[in-house]
Amino acid sequence: MFDFFQQIQWSAIGQIILIDILLGGDNAIIIALACRNLQKAQRIKGILWGTVGAIGMRVVLILFAMEMLKIPFLRLVGGALLVWIGIKLLIPEDDHGDGIQASSSVWGAVKTILIADFVMSLDNVIAIAGAATNAHADHQTAYVIFGLLVSVPVIIWGSTIVLKIIDKFPLVILFGAGLLGWLAGGMFVGDVYIQNTFFGGAESPAVIKYTAEIGCALLVMMVGKLIAIRKADAASEKAE
Repeated sequence: MFDFFQQIQWSAIGQIILIDILLGGDNAIIIALACRNLQKAQRIKGILWGTVGAIGMRVVLILFAMEMLKIPFLRLVGGALLVWIGIKLLIPEDDHGDGIQASSSVWGAVKTILIADFVMSLDNVIAIAGAATNAHADHQTAYVIFGLLVSVPVIIWGSTIVLKIIDKFPLVILFGAGLLGWLAGGMFVGDVYIQNTFFGGAESPAVIKYTAEIGCALLVMMVGKLIAIRKADAASEKAE
């Protein structure tokens, strides 16, 4: 048992949980809006089954994405998406909940939750798949499932606390965006085509991998903050 815990890559699990918390805030909004017309006794059922369905769907989508990332060029595409997702994380956005329809039945609410979550889960799927690929191949599936099992309930039932922490410590979001950039850099140099073309099919040297990860992390943070500042300035000028 002790050897098992020694072999666990806690950094990979921590990355998965942090990513899902930062990118999964919309899940709490979706579930609240979808269940708002249910009676009090039914709301718990709607939340419970919606959460179970969301976890199951995420696991399937992420495992599928992890297999897809083994195809040449797809890690490059996934890395580019992570860079954009990280930048977007730092840019203030409008409320996403206007189009979520409430239902008066439990299963109607669950269906709404699953459909909306499927549409909005691309960022989570790509980011978590990227984090999981840093772990040992034999443990990736277990890390994904464990990370989702821990983070989704935190988002659903602890969303208020999480949002308060983020509001009080904005650096959490900046750190999360940098983490996505870090993962993107690792995905770029870990692509099958890049490894075959430049490194003879082997993994990229550690110095190149760390350089790419650090460079992409700094790029995401700087570009995201710059766009956020410009957007805030434009909104202030418009308000005046």
